[in-house]
Amino acid sequence: MEKSFGPTTVLKNLNFTVAPGERVTLIGPSGSGKTTILRLVMTLEELTGGYIFVDGKPLTFEERDGKRVELPKKRTREMTTRIGMVFQQFNLFPNMTVLENIIEAPVHVLGKSKAEATKEAKELLERVGLADKADAHPTRLSGGQQQRVAIARALAMSPEILLLDEVTSALDPELVGDVLGVLRDIAETTDITMLLVTHEMQFARDVSHRVMMFDGGQVLEEGPPDQIFNNPQHERTRSFLSSVL
Repeated sequence: MEKSFGPTTVLKNLNFTVAPGERVTLIGPSGSGKTTILRLVMTLEELTGGYIFVDGKPLTFEERDGKRVELPKKRTREMTTRIGMVFQQFNLFPNMTVLENIIEAPVHVLGKSKAEATKEAKELLERVGLADKADAHPTRLSGGQQQRVAIARALAMSPEILLLDEVTSALDPELVGDVLGVLRDIAETTDITMLLVTHEMQFARDVSHRVMMFDGGQVLEEGPPDQIFNNPQHERTRSFLSSVL
């Protein structure tokens, strides 16, 4: 796939596959295009060239008679209901309670009854350690609590794929552990496919099946966490890791 913003090419000839249930972490310097990949999969940005496939089906464009053709928005929307994303900034609705934030999409997008969505939302709040915050408004919560609500909200859609974009980078250092703990639990107890962008290297090492070093819109090297962190092959990977570890 390819992505340009005006004359600037951010991703070029990028080609990689994530297997069902696999957890893949993208590492690399800021501005290297990592977040753009997640936004393309979430259809928040449009591909300049190439294709994205989910379960073997094209997401936004397909090839027809040798031409690249945009797919109907309705079909793309249906496919993106299977993808959840947790953002750097929590993006919660401030005028809604925590519970209302979580049930909004299951009710209006998936068509669940309010009772069913509420029951599931309360179970998810229990899971992320915020069972007592259902009736609070996001502005009354710490950043770490808001991010855990955002994770619960993403899980409420029962996604097959979870995209995590620097989910701890806006948090105070002492709040990071709680959020990473919730994500470790999800990684260990579900088979959700995860694509992560993070600067938390220990976390990347702990939860990833595969780590991809990314720079200048391209994958420089990839492999199991032990290989990338203990024995990187590429000079750029070595210099990046020595600056962040």
